Amino acid sequence: MSGRLDSIRFPEDLKKLNIQELEALCKELRKFLLRSVSKTGGHLASNLGIVELTVALEYCFQLPQDKIIWDVGHQAYIHKMLTGRREAFATLRQWGGLSGFPKPKESPYDAFAAGHSSTSISAALGMAEARDLMGANNHVIAVIGDGSMTGGLAFEALNNAGRENTDLIVILNDNQMSIDTNVGAISKHLNALRTSNRYQALKDNVKHFRDAVPMLGRPAYLMLEKVRDSAKLLLLEGAVFESMGFKYIGPVDGHDLPELIELFQNVQQMHGPILIHVKTEKGKGYPYAEERPWDYHGVNPFDLRTGEPLKKSRKPSWSAVFGKKIVEIAKHNPKVVGITAAMCSGTGFERFRKEFPQRFFDVAIAEQHGTTFAAGMASQGMIPVFAVYSSFLQRAYDQIIHDVCMENLHVVFAIDRAGVVGADGETHQGVFDLSFLRHIPNMTVLSPKNAWELEEMLDYAVNVCKGPVAVRYPRGTASEQFEMHRLPLETGKAEWIAKGEEIGIIAEGHMLDAVYEAAEQLRRDGKNPAVINARFICPLDEEMLQEAAKQCSIIFTVEDNIREGGFGSGVLEFYSDRNIPVRVKNIAFPGIFIPQGTQAQLFAKYGLDAAGIYRTIKESMGEG
Repeated sequence: MSGRLDSIRFPEDLKKLNIQELEALCKELRKFLLRSVSKTGGHLASNLGIVELTVALEYCFQLPQDKIIWDVGHQAYIHKMLTGRREAFATLRQWGGLSGFPKPKESPYDAFAAGHSSTSISAALGMAEARDLMGANNHVIAVIGDGSMTGGLAFEALNNAGRENTDLIVILNDNQMSIDTNVGAISKHLNALRTSNRYQALKDNVKHFRDAVPMLGRPAYLMLEKVRDSAKLLLLEGAVFESMGFKYIGPVDGHDLPELIELFQNVQQMHGPILIHVKTEKGKGYPYAEERPWDYHGVNPFDLRTGEPLKKSRKPSWSAVFGKKIVEIAKHNPKVVGITAAMCSGTGFERFRKEFPQRFFDVAIAEQHGTTFAAGMASQGMIPVFAVYSSFLQRAYDQIIHDVCMENLHVVFAIDRAGVVGADGETHQGVFDLSFLRHIPNMTVLSPKNAWELEEMLDYAVNVCKGPVAVRYPRGTASEQFEMHRLPLETGKAEWIAKGEEIGIIAEGHMLDAVYEAAEQLRRDGKNPAVINARFICPLDEEMLQEAAKQCSIIFTVEDNIREGGFGSGVLEFYSDRNIPVRVKNIAFPGIFIPQGTQAQLFAKYGLDAAGIYRTIKESMGEG
């Protein structure tokens, strides 16, 4: 790609350009971003909206000595292009390629790893305090979106930073969007700031009065200052932040590069905690993304001319199956309410929201609150269904234990994106939920083999189960295998897919597809393995496990989760506690943070595809 972009390898190269050249560079960066992401997929709209802000930051500050912490991190693509990684963008979010999120192991310019929301201010404050203790004088800047400001951790950090009064810059990137449209009081407050400059005008008038009538002296000016401050609180022009000890600056046009550069150069001379409120447009520069930024938050490869995905699946996703079924259930059960944490479309809740607007609650990016909110509703006889990604549910672990399970409340967790999700990598792999849910008293955990069974499990979770219950299902197209196997769901009961001898294979959820394929290969080898669909992760089917131990000398468990503490661990515990003499081999992901790659690549890499399961079984039998 010709132009100025070819001459920019690192941030110091930006400093050789004048303002006009920097503005031209921003256009080139958008073109490169669109061409690249249209081929690889990735987070698009947020990165289109942050081009000028990123260029201004890296032009004004001295990276990597100065630290920029990107909240969530999916908006750091322009940062990566300007810090020596543009040529690697063809490998974005691919196995062995460039991560879609900041990653210190990838570059010294990435100050802090990210992937989940609302963490940047906490991390930045920690860095700033460490800097002060070590006697350094570098700048620390947190860049956080208004969607992330709905997370309580952000306000815990703001409160702490204002009290500590150390030098810290927080940039509030106000693009009016998270993954879905922002909701809640914070969003309304920022909307008010977007449309009001009344306080700034009042402040200027007070200063003008002071300068124009100097004979009134300091007492009169202080009185006017108090009037101004009272008006500030009334008008809410940054009052939330200033009341926490921050100097508030803004709103500022996040696409006005000269203004941003002048502002950042001036701010470097200021001290104490500063919050700069920057307004940007998500999807800027690409009409389709400007009109529908929520559709272009995270994209698969698409046609640049039409904006349409290159591949469309005609089969429903697991999320779509959930969305359709929960509407059907809610029509027959008026106590059912839906809860999401800013992920209405992602979890398949769109139709529910339209059908039952009074029974749908978006709590914003606040999984902890969402869980206890659900507990409160359940305590009054409602049946809340909280649809949430597996990796995001981790944020609410204490609330699950203390507020839901300890009280044995009927809260239904619809855990989407359970297991490996692929390209988003370590921060988004949902491979821990079986381990952190299975051991909690009162919790029931189910995992469906296919679309039909997901529907049955949702019906069971809402209408049969009386306590905390979680149904976990993966990302992608819902399996349609085993349509003939429709054994009615019974509490704590597994499903025998095939009887056998010597070898028993117990599959968790959708792993049954690969397990059955491996079993077919074993049958071609003259073996006769038993195949079992676990269905219930807890409680375990004790009768099935005892029968399997009588028929088989070795039992394999297969799950889309890490090995430690997962479904297989529960099976081992069962046999150990009862001194049942049977060999058990757990096939699962190792206890590491699983990197990015396609789901198929990751299953193959870690021995969880059909070939890997077959190979492990043969080796365990001494025949590998």
